[in-house]
Amino acid sequence: MNDFRLTRTLDEDAADAALRTDVLHGLSQSPKTLPPKWFYDARGSELFEEITRLPEYYPTRAEREILLERAQEIASVSGARTLVELGSGSSEKTRHLIEAMPALDTYVPVDVSESALKGAAEALLAEHPGLRVHALLADFTKPLQLPEVPGPRLVVFLGGTIGNLLPPERAVFLADVRAMLSPGDALLMGTDLVKDEAVLVAAYDDVQGVTAEFNKNVLTVIDRELGADFHTADFDHVAVWNREHEWIEMRLRAREQALVKVRALDLEVSFEVGEEILTEISAKFRQEGVRKELASAGLELTHWWTDAAGRFALSLAVADGIGADGWEGTPGSSGRVGATGGSAGTGDSGRGSGSGSGRPSTAA
Repeated sequence: MNDFRLTRTLDEDAADAALRTDVLHGLSQSPKTLPPKWFYDARGSELFEEITRLPEYYPTRAEREILLERAQEIASVSGARTLVELGSGSSEKTRHLIEAMPALDTYVPVDVSESALKGAAEALLAEHPGLRVHALLADFTKPLQLPEVPGPRLVVFLGGTIGNLLPPERAVFLADVRAMLSPGDALLMGTDLVKDEAVLVAAYDDVQGVTAEFNKNVLTVIDRELGADFHTADFDHVAVWNREHEWIEMRLRAREQALVKVRALDLEVSFEVGEEILTEISAKFRQEGVRKELASAGLELTHWWTDAAGRFALSLAVADGIGADGWEGTPGSSGRVGATGGSAGTGDSGRGSGSGSGRPSTAA
């Protein structure tokens, strides 16, 4: 892989330190919480791949539909010579964009998994011999320093992973992305859309129980890594729609009273019957809400694409109205804001995760 470079910005023990901090903080507060990034050990990643193939889980198919239909248009509008992917994972979906960008010079995948970065780079370089890959081993939820790469640059954040962040966290994240952009650069972001509650809940509580096993896997990770004695059978998977905030909440509910020891932290955690741990939120969006959040970060929404059923959206935004090819204001095209298939305010929704979600990476 002569055209592969890897820059490490994470210490070797960064993941272990973060897990300790998150578990100590999350299980010591009321209500109890655990970040969704800890779903994703090897087994968790396998389970998520199973989830993406379930009939109830539409986001992956919906986003792929948009990418397949709009990749050429996205490539043309952005004019990108560098593609930066936040939470790249296997880079599977990004291949649709790369194939539509014959002038692409450099791909910059950003992920916390070095093995995922190297595996994806090897596959991409075999398919695209002229491509350069400069991977960043980094946490995309922290400010990033991008390598020296040719512009314009298209930063992509797929899978609806933005929905795993709380509104204040989204504001910080989008401000950090804005700080990375120069005139001519753009952000392509995937968002799951508000839709019927039954459709949403089913996507996070499938009849086969795959999502339940995925949710409980966070306890298995803590048991293994921190010497805890959680028993997954003692907790039920729960998925509920929060109408006020328009997000799905995944929780683990204690079936009986329990006292859990986390030996590595010298921590004892008591649970009452029915007490819950919040493990994930997955916010669902409306076009106007996306526009406002982008605008608050200094980004202008210029293009909005949905799948045919209006379940999921890809949005293109530029810094302070400076367009991706140097124009100012909103460009004219069939994909411009308000001119695509699907209603502007509704659609379908899903989890953003993959190698990522709360853990830096995406999926959908």
